Amino acid sequence: MNLSSTYRLQVTPQFDLDAAAEVVPYLRELGVGWVYLSPLLQAAEGSSHGYDVVDPSRIDRARGGPEAFARFVQAARAEGLGILVDIVPNHMGIATPAENRWWWDVLTHGRDSVHADAFDIDWEAGEGKVTLTFLGGELAEVIDDIVIDPAPTPDAPGGVARYGDHVLPLAPGSLEGLDPADTAAVLERQHWRPLFWRRETTDLNYRRFFVITSLAGVRVERPEVFARAHEEILRWVREGLVDGLRIDHPDGLADPGGYLADLARATGGLFVLVEKILEHGEDLPAWWETDGTTGYDALGQIERVLIDPEGRAALDALDAQVGGGPAYADVVHDAKRAVADGALTPEIRRLARALPEPVPEAEDALAELLTAYPVYRSYLPAGRQHLEDAAVAAMGRRPDLADAIRRLLPVLSAPHQEAARRFQQTAGPVMAKGVEDTTFYRYSRLGSLTEVGGDAAQFSSTPEAFHRALQARQAAWPAAMTALTTHDTKRSEDVRARLDVLSELPDEWARLVAALQARTTTGDGRFDVLLWQAVVGIWPASRERLHEYALKAAREAALHTGWWDPDETFEAGVRALIDAVFDDADTREALGRFAARLEPFGWSNALSAKLLQLAGPGVPDVYQGTELWALSLVDPDNRRPVDFAARRRALADLDSTAAHGVLPPVDDTGRAKLLVTSRTLRARRDRPELFTRYTPMTVAGAAAAHAVAFDRGGALAVATRLPVGLAARGGWDDTVLLRHSGPTVDAF
Repeated sequence: MNLSSTYRLQVTPQFDLDAAAEVVPYLRELGVGWVYLSPLLQAAEGSSHGYDVVDPSRIDRARGGPEAFARFVQAARAEGLGILVDIVPNHMGIATPAENRWWWDVLTHGRDSVHADAFDIDWEAGEGKVTLTFLGGELAEVIDDIVIDPAPTPDAPGGVARYGDHVLPLAPGSLEGLDPADTAAVLERQHWRPLFWRRETTDLNYRRFFVITSLAGVRVERPEVFARAHEEILRWVREGLVDGLRIDHPDGLADPGGYLADLARATGGLFVLVEKILEHGEDLPAWWETDGTTGYDALGQIERVLIDPEGRAALDALDAQVGGGPAYADVVHDAKRAVADGALTPEIRRLARALPEPVPEAEDALAELLTAYPVYRSYLPAGRQHLEDAAVAAMGRRPDLADAIRRLLPVLSAPHQEAARRFQQTAGPVMAKGVEDTTFYRYSRLGSLTEVGGDAAQFSSTPEAFHRALQARQAAWPAAMTALTTHDTKRSEDVRARLDVLSELPDEWARLVAALQARTTTGDGRFDVLLWQAVVGIWPASRERLHEYALKAAREAALHTGWWDPDETFEAGVRALIDAVFDDADTREALGRFAARLEPFGWSNALSAKLLQLAGPGVPDVYQGTELWALSLVDPDNRRPVDFAARRRALADLDSTAAHGVLPPVDDTGRAKLLVTSRTLRARRDRPELFTRYTPMTVAGAAAAHAVAFDRGGALAVATRLPVGLAARGGWDDTVLLRHSGPTVDAF
């Protein structure tokens, strides 16, 4: 199959595998090489994303089951498309224990369960039990609400305990000699201990995915667990149903490199991509048996070449004007430390317990080291320098912990130590929750920079630096994915393209913010700016969408309100700010006028970003629906249904008119983006010999700084950058692209 590009489809109960099969002919017409599917294994009931797998031995019935998957494969093969599927080896869903037979068996039989070693549980810390945090209060306060049902069933021969919607199995024989009404005595005999939900930040004894208690970490480093967890996936490979796999969150595994080696052996070296977040300047481990990342690194490179470095000072001034606050590095530190001291406390405590000998102030020192850690994780013995750099930074901020940190370093840098392994596994959640899910909602200088895998301190890039990055990609990871929008991005590519324009219009933006804040404010100037950027980024938008985003952003920022303890007063102010957009005529008019000012330049940036991605090195992925304008914010906003019928009609109309030499205008229909997308995808698929290398091209003339151009080995791509400045100077003037002589075909 021609791996020229991929197209991501979110397979859900509402858009199942049969619905996906129906759009395959359209994807072929669009120019797509492979279809890229979200997770397909049996997920928790009602799951909209599929990352909460409860049974790895079968395809999700709500998504169509194996029969629908077979029909999808047949449809894809008929159109000559390859198939890439997302898999989740790091964790399983346990929200409803009865849905997950592995977890149910562990709760039933404890350490004697055949699946006890599948989950990363600290049995000693739980005194031989799994701690579960679902009670509405302390046990003594709610024990009368727990009902013991002794009636045996095939799945629960010992009976069950019920608490509201929660149903948990009783250990076989645990009721012998007891009155089922003596709830406390019955619970004491179980292999699980129920706790107040607030104690998940202190008393959990199983590893989670980040801080999500309903996702329990799986130990695929154990051969027998790997085999069971990949039973169905390996069937797909054996039967030729898939051509590649995308690995979700490998950094959560005990040994990501070892896992990839195991997977390569089991699949015969299948095409594999990893969802690995690389920090600025960080390289993907060269020894991993993978074809590359899922492309957040490319996203950041493309974004920054479209941002005007001249706007940095003015945007910094605006940040100070609205109230300022800590510098970016300090925002990151404070957010990461808050996560380490809060939601991830159980992981910190488990780390401390894993030390070969006690270290005074170990938990505090471990939390500060994880806070200072500069990347998602290391892979010992490689990456010791990251630990040493973190130690220097941590001791600089906390000299009182210097002795503890020095004592920890030899242990944390030794690959054979359990504490070292767990430190590496914990660094990723601290980074992800502290930066992506907290800092990015606190630091609002330019929203297009606060994106997954991005470092907001890296403001912009020159075309020369951009070319060097793409040359390195072509040389080292030519089959790695490149992305602009994913199911996890904070803003879609077209929203970021519009916000990039703020770097060219910082003074106009500052005047608008001042006028808006004079009319309404949440009381937090930086947060106001975040919300105003969301408004102009997706305008026109509904009140409901903006309310939902604003509330999520406020709680994720966790400065004035939060998910656990919402502050009704602050949240009322957040809603009031959004309401002003719709109810205050002057506010609405000012925002609408400014959004209209940004829109055409945002379109230019969006078309440029799409061309740079689709024509550049690597395997470009098109997230569902983004072949037309797609103005969306963080999930669930970016997972709204896609109107494929409208896109199919638009492509047919475009092909018909283009055949007569009529090209679409750059307007709100998005037909121009569909043109760029379809023609570039088709060229990659149909003329792969034109995309074999990467050579920066020379642009000369008065407006040369406004172009980015490269030759892929016969296919030449030229993109516009900084369109406000280009328009202000009157256009291209004498600017030319210097190229080889000979005939050229305009693919657009």
